[in-house]
Amino acid sequence: MFSRLGRFVVKQPWLVIGVWLIAIVAIAATAPKLTATTDQADFLPSHYESIRAMQTQEKAFPNSATPSALIVFERADGAPLTEADAATVQAAATKLTERKIKDVTAIAAMPVSENKLVDVVAVQMIKVTSPNDTRQTDAVKDLRTALKETVEGSDLKAGVTGQAAQTLDQQDSGNKALAIIGIATIVLILVLLLVIFRSPVIALLPILVIGAISMAVNGLIAMVSKAFDLKVDSSVQSLLVVVLFGVGTDYILFLMFRYRERLRAGEDPKTAMVSAVTRVGEAISSAAAAVIIAFGALMLSTLGMFRSLGPALAIAVAVALLAGLTLVPAIVSLLGTKVFWPSKAWQQEPTGARFAAVGGSLGRRPGLYALVSGGLLVALGVVALGFNPTFDLSSSSTSDTSESTVYSKELLKGMPAGTTQPSQVYLSSEGTALTADQLSTYRTALTGISGVGQVSEPKLSENQEIAEYQVTLNDAPESDAALKTVQGPLRDVAHSAAPEGAKAVVGGMTSIFVDFKAAMNRDYAVVFPVAAVLIMLVLGLLLRSLVAPWYLIASVFLGFAATLGAAVLVFQHLQGNSGLIFTLPLIMYLFVVALGTDYNILMVARLREEAREGHDPHRAAAEAVKHTGPTIAAAGLILAGTFASMMLAGNNALSQMGFAISVGIGIAAFVMAMFFTPSVTALIGRKAWWPGHGGDADPQAEWNEQQWAQPASDSARR
Repeated sequence: MFSRLGRFVVKQPWLVIGVWLIAIVAIAATAPKLTATTDQADFLPSHYESIRAMQTQEKAFPNSATPSALIVFERADGAPLTEADAATVQAAATKLTERKIKDVTAIAAMPVSENKLVDVVAVQMIKVTSPNDTRQTDAVKDLRTALKETVEGSDLKAGVTGQAAQTLDQQDSGNKALAIIGIATIVLILVLLLVIFRSPVIALLPILVIGAISMAVNGLIAMVSKAFDLKVDSSVQSLLVVVLFGVGTDYILFLMFRYRERLRAGEDPKTAMVSAVTRVGEAISSAAAAVIIAFGALMLSTLGMFRSLGPALAIAVAVALLAGLTLVPAIVSLLGTKVFWPSKAWQQEPTGARFAAVGGSLGRRPGLYALVSGGLLVALGVVALGFNPTFDLSSSSTSDTSESTVYSKELLKGMPAGTTQPSQVYLSSEGTALTADQLSTYRTALTGISGVGQVSEPKLSENQEIAEYQVTLNDAPESDAALKTVQGPLRDVAHSAAPEGAKAVVGGMTSIFVDFKAAMNRDYAVVFPVAAVLIMLVLGLLLRSLVAPWYLIASVFLGFAATLGAAVLVFQHLQGNSGLIFTLPLIMYLFVVALGTDYNILMVARLREEAREGHDPHRAAAEAVKHTGPTIAAAGLILAGTFASMMLAGNNALSQMGFAISVGIGIAAFVMAMFFTPSVTALIGRKAWWPGHGGDADPQAEWNEQQWAQPASDSARR
């Protein structure tokens, strides 16, 4: 099949390129706009308590909402606020109200803290549900400008924090991170491909091709999202860039290395491209199938954000694969050997034989390589048992110097940490009005809960059947301590203390995080095993083996555990953080398990090919490392370096992601695929391909043992 595809593309390159251009333009012109949402109700199923609380609020208290922003006032000299200072704060609130800042609906001063160190002004804004809706963040910008003018010349200093302000600062930090990642990706691809191939043409090829197909990818995702009513999370856009460039560059590298190998073996350019597509097509198609399955398995998630993320990334990989097998070969077949211009290095094998030496050493001592590489994976995997997820994203997603972070900490001088995002308790009595005694007794029960700082007086619905209590926690709403309070005593007491015939639900951001945690634990128990089974099926079909898929999938998940262990070691043990961001295992699953499987499949496909050439298992492992090692090293270095650039973004969340993914890709490429997989395959021998005949010599093989054995042959030096 791949031989026929290669011949067609090489014979009709202009037709292939023309079809691609028409498809890209047509999709881009007709696709709806890809929009994202941040409304948590779109992500969690309705049976979770936090979503039921949100529905209760919308029904009974449609105009009730947590303040979008908080203005924190304190004296510049750090002394307690005086009565005159309190009056200044009241006057500032009045002046800000008179400014009629766009999209600000209410500004109200709160009582001075008991210790007189801070005073807070609550700011209500219009509700937004999409990150594309900038009205709240624009209002924060205007509010900050007006606030500077208001406090100028006084003894006070002030800053804006709260959810809207944190969102603005997180966006600024995220935009900086995306710029860094984008520039680093392009620079890394250019520099490494220039070093490897010494050609600006090949260096620019992935950037131009992936840049062009990205328009089609975005359009297809928008079409699918609209057709199936998928709620796309705002993170999809940034992940798409990395996935497209990472996977797309990998597939182009796999093809170009094999193309150069066939040219060095003496084939003419067009024949070499057909051979390259024929020989590498099955491997990269299988790798892409494994990645698509891994991403597609996310559709089994209970969380809407992951269900939409899976198909989106699967579409990106599918388009990248199609381009790698058709568009890239068509372009290269037109350029011929000019694609390597101005270098002439493609004409002969380099005299250096680093990978040949490594492969030879592994072939002679596979047991040692398996023990060392496997031991490293297991040792780091044991450290992963100490993983603790944290939802504290407000401080980790922005720099420590951002205004929202600084004044969130200043707020703690006089107010409970939960002031920025209070929890809500809704007490509902179906068919009967709640009495004053019931409301008072219930409030007393809530006030006595450990971890609760303040409980507001109840606010009643029009029919007197539903009461809303604003519950301010002692801990920051995203902290582990706040989650424990809501998950344990707050929900327990809220439910048990409800009057007879009444029901209670706990809502708010902390409650949402509690339900997210429960949903993710369920998803990990379902998505990971299903993905593993399906990937094993792909491996079994590729290798025609029932043995190899078992140790290959085991190595992939050993790599996953080792990556998590490395992150735990660095951030929890060495840096002393309380935990790692809660989405890290999923992000690692996306990039380490899914993309890391590419390298394993590429190596094992070459192992089978070498075995079919008639080599014994040890020699096959040596040849596979010699020929595939440079490809995996280059692809892994580019992908790992791209993610490592995230550590330059200046916030802890991106540092954790960048470190974990770059280390994970490094482990997948340089430990798992380069050493563990070939050494274990060499130890198992021909039984690795049972019950197929992958280990039997192919009578139709183009190369034979004598050709490989000639030390001066172009096909023998790598």
